[in-house]
Amino acid sequence: MSIQHNNSDINADVNSDIDGVSGSGSCLYDLFCSETPSLNSQSQRDRWLSSGPQKRLDHLMCQAGNKYCADCGSSEPKWVSSSFGVFICIKCSGIHRSLGVHISKVLSLKLDEWTDEQVDALVKLGGNTVINRKYEACLPNNIKKPNPYSSNEERIDFIRRKYELLQFLDSEENLSCPFVPSHQRTSSSIQNCLSSRNYFSDKKNYDKQTTKNRIGLSFRNSRGRKDYGHKSTKKSNSLAGMVEFVGLIMVNVVKGTNLAVRDVMTSDPYVILSLGHQSVKTRVIKNNLNPVWNESLMLSIPENIPPLKVLVYDKDTFSTDDFMGEAEIDIQPLLSAAKAYEKSSINESMQLGKWVASGDNTLVKDGIIFLEEGKVRQEISMRLQKVERGVLEIELECVPLTQ
Repeated sequence: MSIQHNNSDINADVNSDIDGVSGSGSCLYDLFCSETPSLNSQSQRDRWLSSGPQKRLDHLMCQAGNKYCADCGSSEPKWVSSSFGVFICIKCSGIHRSLGVHISKVLSLKLDEWTDEQVDALVKLGGNTVINRKYEACLPNNIKKPNPYSSNEERIDFIRRKYELLQFLDSEENLSCPFVPSHQRTSSSIQNCLSSRNYFSDKKNYDKQTTKNRIGLSFRNSRGRKDYGHKSTKKSNSLAGMVEFVGLIMVNVVKGTNLAVRDVMTSDPYVILSLGHQSVKTRVIKNNLNPVWNESLMLSIPENIPPLKVLVYDKDTFSTDDFMGEAEIDIQPLLSAAKAYEKSSINESMQLGKWVASGDNTLVKDGIIFLEEGKVRQEISMRLQKVERGVLEIELECVPLTQ
C-alpha cells in the first residue's frame, strides 16, 4: 500500500533517523548533503525532497559510495537491493534474486518505476558506505571480497555469507559477532569468536527478519497447495544461488479474462510466476473474474533456461488457496532475439519473430516478438490449462545484460 508524505513528514522522518543513529555519516541523505553543498540550506533540502523519485534516485546514484557495486566494486551499478539499501551491479543482482525476495528484493534504478515512499526507505537505509560498514564490519582476513572480474562462484559465496548468513555483521542487537575485525584480532579473541559463532547462527535466523519478511517467508513455505499436480520447487541451502544467469526478464501481468469461479459467484485472483528456483507473485484483486493487474515483476534467466511457469490462484482467508489455472511459456526465442539485437546495429522498430498459435499450444493468438524503442518485447495471450476457463494476457521484455 502506497503511503503519501508531505515535505514536513519526510523532513521529520529524516531528522529522526539522523538523531537515532550515531555518527554524521550514518544516513544516506546526510552523506549526500555533505557532498552537495547546495543542499546545506533547508530550502534546498526541501526542494530536493520534492523533486520526484527518479530525480532523487539520480542524485543518490552520484553519491560517492554508490558509484560502485557494494559487493564487487563494479562501476556504475544500475540495480538496488531495496531490502538492504545497497547499489549493486547486474551480476551481483542475479545472485541477490536467487536468495529470494524474503532476503533481498532487487529493483532496477532505470527500468522500475520508483515511488517517493521507496526512495524515502532507501535514504533511511544508508547506501553502500553505511551498509558495508555494518555488514562487512567483521570481515576476516581469509575471506576476500569479490572484484569486478571475480567468478560467479566467488560472488555467490561472499553474497550469501554477507546477507543471508550474516557472518560479517556488526549487529545493533548485541549479538555475538562471528569474526573479529583484523585490526582487533588476537589468538585468544579468535577462539572466543569461534565459540560464539554457533550461538549467533541460531539466533540470527529469527532476529534478522522483519515482520514483513517473516510473512514473505511464510508464504514461500506454505505453497503446498492442492494445485492439480503442481509442486513448488524448494530451494536447498546447499544449492541456493549456484546458478549462472544469462539475462533478466521483466513480466508485465496485464489482465485476466473470464476466469474460473471459486467463491460461489466470483474469485479473488492473483498470479504466481516461477522460473527455476525463483517465484514472484502479483497482488490479489478482490471479487473480479476479469482482473486488471498491469503489474511488472522481474526474474533472472538461468543459463539452463527453464520454461516460465504461470499459475493463477484464488485467495482464501481460512482455507487453502484455490487453483484457477496454469500455463508455461518458452522464453528461449525471446532471449535469442534479444542477444541477436545486442550484436546488431538495428535502430528502427520491427518484428523479430513470433510464437505461432496452434492446436499444440495454449496461445489465443500469435505471440509476436518485436523491437520497439530499443527494447525486445513479446505480447502473449494464452488459455489457462487444467481449469474450465480463463485467458491471461502478459507482456515479456528481455533485459540485455548491459543494462
